[in-house]
Amino acid sequence: MFSVSTTTITQAQEFGFHPGDIIQEWLWDDDVDEGLRRKIEDLTGEDLVDEDYDSAVDGAIIWWRDGDDEDALADTIMDASELVDEGAPFWIITPKPGREGSTNAATLQSAAKTAGMNAATPLTVSEDWNGVRLRAFGKGAERADRMERAERDDMDLR
Repeated sequence: MFSVSTTTITQAQEFGFHPGDIIQEWLWDDDVDEGLRRKIEDLTGEDLVDEDYDSAVDGAIIWWRDGDDEDALADTIMDASELVDEGAPFWIITPKPGREGSTNAATLQSAAKTAGMNAATPLTVSEDWNGVRLRAFGKGAERADRMERAERDDMDLR
């Protein structure tokens, strides 16, 4: 049986984050899933940094809701990707379908493409939120795929 802290760390590892990682959070608001935020902070041992942080980061999450402009999402993805290490975990987190603020998958795909990235299939990351991992086109995407396979292999060994 897993302890609560082990389960929390395992769930946060699904994002591809690791202890010591600095994760930048974009578009935080009072509707975000604080439990999910805590899981990430517990795993990394670091507080999430906000949009004003201006040093390199090991990953990023963007909280996105319907009603926000698709072009603004593409711009936010481009801004956030400037500080993220190549191939590092990069996620858009959006309300699940049927929840207030849920967004169309085509909107996410289009904004990601405009920003030079591919959007994966949405995954459930909490009771009310889905996550979509983004990967850079081309060389960065290949490196991200290799890193993700290595992370999965490492988790399988545990």
